Amino acid sequence: MQTSRAGAEGRKPMQPDLELVHIRRGESFAAWKHGYPFRTVRWHYHPEYEIHLVVATSGKFYIGDHVGEFGPGQLIMTGPNLPQNWISAIRPGEIVPRRTEVIQFPESFIEAAGDAFPEMEGVRHLLDRSKRGLLFGDDTSRAVRPLMRDLIEARGVRRLGLFFQILDLLANAPKSQTLASLSFMLDVERAGESDMNRAIAHLRENLLEPISESELARLTGQSQSAFSRSFKRHTGTTLVRYRNQMRIDLACHMLLSDPEARVADICYDVGFSNLSNFNRHFLKLKKMAPSEFRATFAANQAIRMAS
Repeated sequence: MQTSRAGAEGRKPMQPDLELVHIRRGESFAAWKHGYPFRTVRWHYHPEYEIHLVVATSGKFYIGDHVGEFGPGQLIMTGPNLPQNWISAIRPGEIVPRRTEVIQFPESFIEAAGDAFPEMEGVRHLLDRSKRGLLFGDDTSRAVRPLMRDLIEARGVRRLGLFFQILDLLANAPKSQTLASLSFMLDVERAGESDMNRAIAHLRENLLEPISESELARLTGQSQSAFSRSFKRHTGTTLVRYRNQMRIDLACHMLLSDPEARVADICYDVGFSNLSNFNRHFLKLKKMAPSEFRATFAANQAIRMAS
């Protein structure tokens, strides 16, 4: 695999977007799959650790200041707030229903597990190294893939067993390549400390709560009118529209990751107060109803499996 540094290509990556990671109630981490193109495919970061397995397509990937080529079977683990993106080389108009399988888990979960179980000491080195991104060898990828597939469908205690089995394989993998350079200075850390990103992070962490513009303005030390102008410059939209977009994005994730979840339940789970309001915003942003959105992706997957 030929790789290079982003700096060596004379490019400075754009500021990454903060991604909302949804962990369902009653679960400690997220395990899901997505196709391509997909809303999360962009230069982004999130506070959660991520285990990322490519199951289809080839293309170029970016981890921090590392640039490389990927193909089916690529297995990478990234630590908190490490910018990343995978761009598949596909034909115009082509839709790949299942490109990636992902596990995302918060630092609080893994720290609590470490405090509770002395056996977790063996993964601390893995967690530390993942902060620069780790690319695993083909043997590790082949061992992890069936576990990832089972984990996405698993429920209850079985999810935990599969998760720790995967973590053990990664911690003891014979070959893994560190990706981002030692000199990589994460602009996200500074961005996360900026007033506006602090306000957006607060909104993200309290997405289901009725956070007011005046409350966010106080976090930034601005007047409400100054914050409103700054927020629109930063996001390109108003607070109400931005929050609705985040909630609809979260609803899309839930519709695709849990086929059995009722649309009415998802409506309330993402913070809308009534179903008609949810349906109206969903239709406006996605140009289709929630049930049609889910059915469209299910049809794409059926076509892919039949071909």
